[in-house]
Amino acid sequence: MSSTANDLKEMIAPKDESVDILKAAPLPENSAVTANPHIPSVSAAAVLGESETMPEGTPIVQGHDFQTSNETNKNSSLLDDIMSSYATMGFQASNLSLAIEQIKQMRKWRLSDVPFDPTKEDPSLEDMSLRQKIRARIFFSYTSNQISCGQREIIRYLVQNKMVDVIVTTAGGIEEDLIKCFEPTFMGDFKLNGKELRKKGINRIGNLLVPNRNYCQFEDWMEPLISKMHDEQDEADQKWAEEIMKLEKGQELPKKFCWTPSQVIERLGHEIDNESSVLYWAAKNNIPVFCPALTDGSVGDMLYFHSYKRNGFTLDINEDIRRINDLAVQCHCSGQIIIGGGLVKHHTCNANLMRNGANYSVYINTGQEFDGSDSGASPDEAISWGKIRIDAKPVKVSADATLVLPLIVSQTFAKDVEQWREETEDCVCWLT
Repeated sequence: MSSTANDLKEMIAPKDESVDILKAAPLPENSAVTANPHIPSVSAAAVLGESETMPEGTPIVQGHDFQTSNETNKNSSLLDDIMSSYATMGFQASNLSLAIEQIKQMRKWRLSDVPFDPTKEDPSLEDMSLRQKIRARIFFSYTSNQISCGQREIIRYLVQNKMVDVIVTTAGGIEEDLIKCFEPTFMGDFKLNGKELRKKGINRIGNLLVPNRNYCQFEDWMEPLISKMHDEQDEADQKWAEEIMKLEKGQELPKKFCWTPSQVIERLGHEIDNESSVLYWAAKNNIPVFCPALTDGSVGDMLYFHSYKRNGFTLDINEDIRRINDLAVQCHCSGQIIIGGGLVKHHTCNANLMRNGANYSVYINTGQEFDGSDSGASPDEAISWGKIRIDAKPVKVSADATLVLPLIVSQTFAKDVEQWREETEDCVCWLT
């Protein structure tokens, strides 16, 4: 929170909870308002009383002036001009401006911004040139609806250009990306009749339509792949058993192979071989994708069907929780951009809890905190759990992400693609 915001908070905080506006002191007798006998003094004091002076430097509410902009900024981007006014627009526009600034800061951060502390850091980190090459690890999380809609192309852009480091999504965020490689999702209407759509074999996601045919094609592609991965698991199990037979008493057991959700997702990304896919680029760029509820969707359906043909295919979620938590612990600074709530929000925040909280955080969701859900929980609540650092300045934008994510990306990631690639080419988030 800025010093101006703190001053405002101090100024408007009630100094005495027992204060009763009806008993407020009347205005001085020489006041122009009090001098009018037709205005009761108590009303004059309540409605027209003097206010305290606003702290110096308090921003003034002001929106975009299209008239002035058209006359003076003919060579600049209209979108940039509008976005630059959001800081003083008020309401969620101002929160959006703060979110953009938060993302800029997490992308800009380098360990060289922090003075070397010999009591807490390894001596090898004292070298300033080395510190300049250590950047923040960016966690990017989204719910499945962001892939179902046109946000998929924006998310793919971020992953394709290596602008995020860790992804967390739901089962729908995995399968919808793959399904779109075979068949498109169509525009519909929020008011289409569910009963009639069911008869036609068409599924509705808000105002989007997904024919059952899409899932059938996904199953045709997925089922042989599951069988192939099952073969590889059984082959690894056999080799493991052979190694066990050769062990001497007291020797350490060899590590047993088992698929993890993130390994399965990486394999899917390699197998799909389609550049429109988020998972394709994640696999190509070695960006791990975590989905602890991988079975909660069509992929789960495929695994269910497969189990009746052949039992024994296993997934190790424990290995993945260690992997994502280690990625959070093993970084000098972390940023998290979380679109939506539920599993993706908590899984990302909980990983950052392991390092005593994320340094930078942006939430985009429409959840409310009155019911105590984690989806609606504010960033301040996350601070209480240690999921966000106590000195952080997290931002929540309460809005439909389809409205605000394109604007955020236009003012951050899309501004410096080539520069980002050059500046981060030899950067790391952690020295191994």
